[in-house]
Amino acid sequence: MLNFIYWPISWVLWAYHKLFGAILSPDSGMAWALSIIMLTVTIRALLIKPMVNQMRSMRRMQEMQPRMQEIRAKYKNDQQKMAEETQKLYKEMGTNPLASCLVPLVQMPVFIGLFHVLRSFNRTGNGPDALGLSVEENRNIANYAFSPEDVRSFLDANIFGVPLSAYMSMPEDAFAAFTGVEDLTRTKIIAVCLPMVILSALFTHLNARMSIQRQQARRAAGKVNKPQGENAQMMDQQMQMMNKMMLWFLPAMILFTGFVWHVGLLFYSLSNNIWTFFQTRVVYAKMDKEEEEEEAAKREAKRASAPAVGARKVDKRTKKQRKQGK
Repeated sequence: MLNFIYWPISWVLWAYHKLFGAILSPDSGMAWALSIIMLTVTIRALLIKPMVNQMRSMRRMQEMQPRMQEIRAKYKNDQQKMAEETQKLYKEMGTNPLASCLVPLVQMPVFIGLFHVLRSFNRTGNGPDALGLSVEENRNIANYAFSPEDVRSFLDANIFGVPLSAYMSMPEDAFAAFTGVEDLTRTKIIAVCLPMVILSALFTHLNARMSIQRQQARRAAGKVNKPQGENAQMMDQQMQMMNKMMLWFLPAMILFTGFVWHVGLLFYSLSNNIWTFFQTRVVYAKMDKEEEEEEAAKREAKRASAPAVGARKVDKRTKKQRKQGK
């Protein structure tokens, strides 16, 4: 059903594996891990401009909240007029509320596609995506862009003695597919997967905290107005709820679902979160500098238009008006 996602993901991963396999070894676990990391870097590099646009759009959305509240209050009984005025405001501010959805909408199919392609290297056993194939059948059937030889290479590769498509809750009857790994146990899998799950959840929390702290600092500096009016308390509560979800709920979801994430997918998640951490710091620094330059330009324009100190004020009234005291 989702072949239009699975095939492109597998071809990009295949190309990177050929590159790193030629440098290291085709059966090297590090070559496969680097291929997954570079797939992540490729996707995130393509999303740099949309991501920057999203962050700038979010800043403008915060700045226009007071005017949005005025429109809601003024046209609360006329939904059509409210929508028209809101669209005018979006156009005036040069922002689009859908801009914040683009990056997640692109990343989600990539995550789903990589999850499926990596797990499909092992189709033995009776777990999710498993086809109940024998070990021999599994090792001799292609997996999307990967030939049977590539499938055997992936199955025999490992990181710290754990295969890249192993996961903490994997059925034990699927262990036999990894003929290149000796004495594979669930304890070994947990020892490799669990630290990566924890790190991924930690970086998710840190990324959310960075965003929230900046939002609070801008509000404290008066760059973002607090909600006003009869709905102010409700809007403030909604914002606090969203912040708590970002800080705690999303990292908790990673922790609770981490038992089904295989090693390869954890490399994707961790590298993706680390990229987000450093990219956000760089973009915020750039946006802060731009904002300071805008404020300096406004102050300079105001100073240039102000009358010179000691300048004589010209009375433009007529002689008759002065006599009448007008």
